[in-house]
Amino acid sequence: MISDLTFPNSATVSVPERLVLKGGRWTRISLAVRYARFTHAQAGACLIDTGYSRRVTSGPRSLPLTLYAAILKPRLTADALPARAEAIGAVLLTHLHGDHVSALRDYPGARLIGDAAAARHFANAGWFGRTRHGVFAELLPDDFHARLTPLDALPMVEAPLGLGPARDVFGDGAVLAVPLPGHMRGHTGYLFARQEPPVLYAGDADWLAQAIRERRSPGAPARWILDDAAASRDTAARLNAFEQAGGRIVLCHDPETPP
Repeated sequence: MISDLTFPNSATVSVPERLVLKGGRWTRISLAVRYARFTHAQAGACLIDTGYSRRVTSGPRSLPLTLYAAILKPRLTADALPARAEAIGAVLLTHLHGDHVSALRDYPGARLIGDAAAARHFANAGWFGRTRHGVFAELLPDDFHARLTPLDALPMVEAPLGLGPARDVFGDGAVLAVPLPGHMRGHTGYLFARQEPPVLYAGDADWLAQAIRERRSPGAPARWILDDAAASRDTAARLNAFEQAGGRIVLCHDPETPP
């Protein structure tokens, strides 16, 4: 049902290790900004998120988006979208931060799948409310809400290896949307349940897999940007248990190349 699963890196961002790993060094490390690409037998070529694109780093932009790019200084890679010309059947969204949705406008024919309640919340938050949470309306297609398939409209199932309730994205059990609260309202991971072992693209549930495995999720100032710090800790513990049970986790920003 699923083939060609890869996790390309759209850009790099340099941060002190201590910012993303409790007890880490002050030495700067290079974080990835990944997205996922796969082929589904019926839906065709699909993405999870889009990473960074030139819509963030160059060209006409609002002042908030220009400042956002100036602060984070992402350096695009050759895999920054749109890196290929083929049609995309669906884009599954983990959440709406700018580094996850910046190429959405480049795929006007794609079905969008994500947390509709979170999308409505940020649509109603006003420009300041969105900007302070790293959401930029200019990166979203004009018909975003009309094209968005709500996760809660999909069949509910139980994800394996203790991940709990999930939504069956394509109705065949191949890809399950798993709520991973804490990082941002509506944050969702996507489990490739029939891979061996099962692979969970966990988005921004943490910055480093090492932090999950060693229970070293960062404190302040990184936790200040979290939607819910307690929920983030619970999610990290659940992901640790998933990995201990034999699952594999891929994170958006982990610099380690996914196996």
